Amino acid sequence: MTFTFQDRLFSEPKGSYFLFGPRGTGKSTWLKKYHANALWIDLLQAVTFREFSARPERLQELVDAHSEKATIVIDEIQRVPELLTVVHSIIEQKTNKKFVLTGSSARKLKRTGVDLLAGRAVLRSFHPFMAMEIPAQFQLESALTFGTLPLVMASSDPQDILNAYVATYLQEEVQAEGLVRNVGEFARFLEVIAFSHAEQINITNIAKECEVERKTVSSFVTILEDLLLAFQLTVFTKRAKRELSSHNKLYLFDAGVYRSLRPRGPLDRREEIDGHALEGLVAQHLRAWIGYSGKDCRLFFWRTRHGLEVDFVLYGADLFCAIEVKNSNKVSPQDLKSLKHFQEDYPECTPYLLYRGKDRLVVDGILCIPCQEFLLQLDPRKEQIYC
Repeated sequence: MTFTFQDRLFSEPKGSYFLFGPRGTGKSTWLKKYHANALWIDLLQAVTFREFSARPERLQELVDAHSEKATIVIDEIQRVPELLTVVHSIIEQKTNKKFVLTGSSARKLKRTGVDLLAGRAVLRSFHPFMAMEIPAQFQLESALTFGTLPLVMASSDPQDILNAYVATYLQEEVQAEGLVRNVGEFARFLEVIAFSHAEQINITNIAKECEVERKTVSSFVTILEDLLLAFQLTVFTKRAKRELSSHNKLYLFDAGVYRSLRPRGPLDRREEIDGHALEGLVAQHLRAWIGYSGKDCRLFFWRTRHGLEVDFVLYGADLFCAIEVKNSNKVSPQDLKSLKHFQEDYPECTPYLLYRGKDRLVVDGILCIPCQEFLLQLDPRKEQIYC
């Protein structure tokens, strides 16, 4: 399966910027087409990495020697964060050079230098494919099994690529960079954390399962987020009228990566695994929609201490909606219970229920949309999430 440059809905900023995204999301492929004439520095290449690690100032010499190049792309900038000092200096010289700094890990940059550029480069993210980007190829069942990573979708053996994907991160990011003392403990943590996908995260329980200290698990979760392999949602608390839960919800960044990590056995119900995969697929699409649209809004979830829960709340300057995701082919009154309670507290919101059926319905005043239809029309270029 091949994809074209036009497949992506990412809109590039005018000036210099950081472009973060997990490996395999297509950052480099897109940039090589969009900036075909750029000066390209690939820090994944061993020779290039050694040269710039030894002499970061070589970047200035290289830019001076290619004065005709208006754009400089530095791929995987986190591998040599010292280059940011040189980038900063070149930008300060007002030479009208544009830098695109890609990264698949934010850990080193957090510690050593994103702030160094002091707002001279904005932050942008690249995500797995949205359904809108690949309408002819997108099938919900396949996306729930293999996810929507371009690296995986382009493979003739997607399961094999998924199986190797996390192992590559373990070897090239976690082990090579010395992020953890015991790689075996971290690998065991990855299996356990998959059970927390689309669930509220309980560090104490995970620590017991992994047989490690609580603070170790907390550091592992931070590493997972820094490697861009997971993200957390906080509880929507604005103008709260009920007692709310305090635990965050965790998602792995791609449904296929979740499925590859999630151990399965005789006691695991397929419906539960599919339900978590479906919710995660919607979550990754909503994150991409927010990131690519540039809208001033955030993604939350809502859960009361008595167990009422709405999977997603989008809240911003001109957007307020609540979304419940159900892994079922029919809509029952019970499915709408939490949305209706949320609507009682927040009559200003627009509620939606996404389900696995084929028909668009209005049940008790709530629009119920087939999940595939919703994802295929989720377009960052539009003002609303559903039109």
